[in-house]
Amino acid sequence: MRVMAVDYGDERTGVAFSDIMGILVGETFVIKEWNIQTLADKLANAAQERGVQAIVIGNPKNMDGTEGQRAEKSRALAQLVFEKTGIEPIMWDERRTTVDAHRILSENGKFGRKRKELVDAVAASLILEGYLGTLR
Repeated sequence: MRVMAVDYGDERTGVAFSDIMGILVGETFVIKEWNIQTLADKLANAAQERGVQAIVIGNPKNMDGTEGQRAEKSRALAQLVFEKTGIEPIMWDERRTTVDAHRILSENGKFGRKRKELVDAVAASLILEGYLGTLR
């Protein structure tokens, strides 16, 4: 089962895909898009092109477990993606994924512009790894 994970951001959205067996993180990239409708179209196209059967969207909860404005935006994106793909997205607790992504990139010598361009894709891969871990 191929899975797509999404780390939604206002300016950049990280996307990660599992391998066809749904075991490992494979392809990752960033979509630069401000418009949520256009972003949902791009995500739906990417999912269709790769034969995705499950979609996981990061749910940015606060550290105390409550949900704020960012979580509402992620749910709105999830609804649009569902309408375009027919696949009900799984909302995944993404607390600390961006912090961990920055740490991973720092440890690998990625700073400044390079890190800014990669952090969302790395965060999406961490969301995907977390979800795939629950399937094993």
